[in-house]
Amino acid sequence: MKFSILTLHPAMFAPLETSIIGRARKAGHINIEIVDIRDFSKDRHKKCDDYPFGGGAGMVMTVQPIYDAIQSVDPKHKALRIYMSPKGAKLTHAMAGELAAKYEHIVILCGHYEGVDQRAIDLCIDREVSIGDYVVTGGELPAMVLVDSTVRFVKGVIDEESIKTETFVDGLLEYPQYTRPQDFMGYTVPEVLVSGDHAKVDKWRREQSKKI
Repeated sequence: MKFSILTLHPAMFAPLETSIIGRARKAGHINIEIVDIRDFSKDRHKKCDDYPFGGGAGMVMTVQPIYDAIQSVDPKHKALRIYMSPKGAKLTHAMAGELAAKYEHIVILCGHYEGVDQRAIDLCIDREVSIGDYVVTGGELPAMVLVDSTVRFVKGVIDEESIKTETFVDGLLEYPQYTRPQDFMGYTVPEVLVSGDHAKVDKWRREQSKKI
């Protein structure tokens, strides 16, 4: 699976080179390319923003660099093109699974400032996605959330058994987890978890998930 992420701030994506995602990239399970939108600006100063028509606070990302950047990574429009936007459909566990199952290549546009010229969305974008009802300074962090939640469904990235039992599967949240030591400062692990009775453990975990 391939992700092409278009951004004004490529350095923000260093975390995608570490941990589980970093290992998945090295193993060849996923491919992530970070594209600097400024490289496609025709302005001699590589400017990618301007004042909005009609006035208003802040700046708006211009359409030309965005259009050319997207064309460079997906010239025949075979990829799913996503714009990270507070106006978009809210990212869910189910959506992440759908993206991993249906698409081999996803292009992600990270907005900045007051947003992007609407023509970039009309010309280039298939779907707008939000990570929640709040505002962040740019689309970079939301893009990383989308990538992280989606690649977990790619074969070889996460143990398949873990995915079947994790939070949001069957509409439930995950039960409490414990490890050694069995007693820490008087807080002990529930007896059922050390009983060796797997049926009772499964029942306890199910009850805890429902309670949560």
